Parts: sequence; C-alpha cells; structure tokens
Amino acid sequence: MIAQDPVVIIGAGPAGLGAAKVLAEAGLRPVVIEEGRHPGGQIFRMPQSQLSRDLKTLYGFDAPRAQRFRNDVAAVEPAIDYRPNTLVWAAERGTLHLLRQQQVTVQTWSRLIIATGATDRIIPMKGWTTPGVFSLGGAQIALKAEAAMIGRRVVFVGTGPLLYLVAYQYAKAGAKVCAVLETGKPFDDFTLLPNLMSGGAVFAKGLYYIAWLRARGIQICTGVMPIEVTATKGEQASGLSYLHRGRNKHLSCDAVAIGYGLKAETQVADLVGLDFYFDHQHRQWLPVADAFGRSSSPDVYMAGDGLAIRGSEIAALSGRVAATALLNDAGYSHKRDADSDRRAIQRNGRFRGALDRAFAYPHQIAAGLPDETVVCRCEGLTAGAIRHAVSTTGEADINRIKAFCRIGMGRCQSRLCGQTAAELIAASAAIDIERVGRLRGQAPIKPVALSDLAVRR
Repeated sequence: MIAQDPVVIIGAGPAGLGAAKVLAEAGLRPVVIEEGRHPGGQIFRMPQSQLSRDLKTLYGFDAPRAQRFRNDVAAVEPAIDYRPNTLVWAAERGTLHLLRQQQVTVQTWSRLIIATGATDRIIPMKGWTTPGVFSLGGAQIALKAEAAMIGRRVVFVGTGPLLYLVAYQYAKAGAKVCAVLETGKPFDDFTLLPNLMSGGAVFAKGLYYIAWLRARGIQICTGVMPIEVTATKGEQASGLSYLHRGRNKHLSCDAVAIGYGLKAETQVADLVGLDFYFDHQHRQWLPVADAFGRSSSPDVYMAGDGLAIRGSEIAALSGRVAATALLNDAGYSHKRDADSDRRAIQRNGRFRGALDRAFAYPHQIAAGLPDETVVCRCEGLTAGAIRHAVSTTGEADINRIKAFCRIGMGRCQSRLCGQTAAELIAASAAIDIERVGRLRGQAPIKPVALSDLAVRR
C-alpha cells in the first residue's frame, strides 16, 4: 500500500494529468505540482482570464482535444492536491524543494511521477542574443498565453514539425511570415513516407500546415545554413543572413524564432539519482525506463516528453501507463488495465521513428560554429573558448571542460548551451559525442533569488 507520504506528480500537462486521473480514480489524492499558471503544458497552454479567446482560435485542429482536457481538469481537480505557480528548484531522494509566491517549502514523497515535459533545442548563431530573437516555444507562449506576437515580420528558422506549426499559427494571427527556413531536407527521403503515413491525422495536420503556408506565398526553404541575426543601431533584430544552395541571402524582419526540435527536461530525474542512457538518434542523454515508465529507482516513474519526445497524445497515454504501474507496484487494488495504452504507444513507434529521421538534429551546424559565436550567453562563452579549453587541457569530458571554462554554470544550468557545448567538445576532440558524457545536475534547476531562500519557513 501507499506509504504515509503522498504520491507526487511533477507537471500538469497531458502526461501529468493522465497520471493524476488514474490515481484519483483509484482513491488516491496525489499532489500535482505545476510551474505554470494553468494545467495543460505547452500544447494546451491557456491565456490569462482577461485575454479569453475561443478554443478554435487558440488551438486550431486541437480544439476538441483541448476541450476534453479542460473537462478532465475540471473533473479531477477536486480529487487532487493541485499546486500551480510552483517551481521545483531542487530535488533529492524522497524530497522536493519548492518555490511558490516567494515562499520556499519542502514536499516529501513516497512515490514520484516525473512528467516535466520538454523544452526547445537551440543551436546558437551570431547575433542570437539580440532582442527580438526567441525560441519557437517562446514565440508560441507569447501567442497562446499573452495574445501577443514577437514581431510583425517574423522569420522562422530551424528544423522539426514545430517550425511549421508555429509559423502557421503566426500567419493565422496576422503576422507576416517572411520565410520558413529549414536546415534539413525532410521531404527528400521518400523511403520514410510509409512510416510517416502511419501517423494518420497527426501526419495529415503537418502536411496541411505546410500546404497552407505555401498556398499563401510564404517561402519555405530547405537545406539552409543560418549565419547571423542582424540588428539595427538600437540593437533590435532587423534581419537574418543565411546560406542557401551556395548563395548568401538576407531577409529583413523584426523578429526571429529559432528551434531545432525539442529536448527532454531531465534535471529532476538527474537530481533524484536516476540512471541515464545515450539516445544516438536524438543525441541526448535520457532517463532509463521500461515500457511502463518504471525508472531505475523503484519509487520513481517517468512519463511524457521528459522521458522521450513523442508528442502530446503519447504523453497522455504514458502518464496513464506510469500511474497504473505505480498502483500495481504499491499493491493498491484497482481495475485498470494499461495494455491498450501500451499498444497504442508501441504503434506510434513507426511514425515517431520516421519523424525523428526526417527532422534529424543538425549536429554538424553546432559542431561547426564560428569561434566568435556566443554559445553560453549566461557566462558569455564563445565556441572558440570551448575549443580552446579542449585543445589546451587535453580534456574531453564535459564536466572537466566545465571546470576549466565555466560552460553550463550560468542561470540556465546548461539547459540552453549544454547540447551545443557537447557537440563542440566532441568535434574538437575528434571523439563520439557519447564519450563527452553529460553535465551533472545542480540545484537550483532554475534561478531562485537568495532573498527567497533566506526567508525559508
């Protein structure tokens, strides 16, 4: 049976809510910790009440799913201990350290479901720290949560399905999408088509976004090499220079959105001591978990994009599967069978695998950044500084390089710069990136004011 300390779920997106529903239906009252104002994660992010907009405007094709999600939230919220606007800034075995409204508290747990989701994967370029440059996720948050656009004339650059979705959303909202610049060539490999088509409605929606953009004369270029974000004298983004088909080109704009797919948020998993493995397709370190979400620790479960990037539909299924495994392991009596959810997750594997290959992370761009490019904006470290640390020390372990040049020691705790730094180290040392290792997690996961810690109660 469940011990005295509660079951805690970190994250109230599709995975976290899916897990919460299963636990509540079994008679538990889990603590659900959510960093944002509202449940929903990125896919169902909600605006403030004074910015109320209809679901179709906010979510497009996903409006019916968004309504079902909101209905589920309304139904389950009385049965859970829901804590919005709460940051998990540190974690250890059996304990989470929380910050809410400048109050620091400690939450103990008997079993933990980590559903922390994903964040943007960024490859820096010259000028990427200029005002007016956003990640794709940041651009989407501005639109969904704040009813604001990052600019009136926006260039979208990177790779991955999110690139086309956010460009479509901005164009629908009235922005001028100057171009969509894709660094890969996702439409050239026709052998992937059968597996992509197995994605059904999800694949069809992606094709629709691309066709819609093209039908309105919006330029979509593939095989692009980004060079530099240019700026006005007032230091606001004014354009993007890039290389396409051997020719240098430039687009004028007032904002740039960058994204190279997503990376799992794994800091909590690291701090509670879970084992990791290296995923060669994504070139990321991910938590070890079985098909039921059981991690290397017997009381910690993984769900959603924090385990593997598979989309919001699969995230919801994985949350339910993880919660069912937890109930089984804890000896709690219930009637739920997770087999149908697991089969649906397995069927999605063909589609997701093909999608990952079509929109592969362009690691060669990260490895080949010019020396003057700022990689770690927190510490002001350039690609050249990282290469210099490798060449002068003879070290190639990322934690050793961190000790020599401070990469990943800034406010973002390597969430933005870590992957690019690993690619640079691997290329400089001429070794496989897996041998570079992964940066050891450190608290605080996200910035916390010392004044808040000083008044801890």
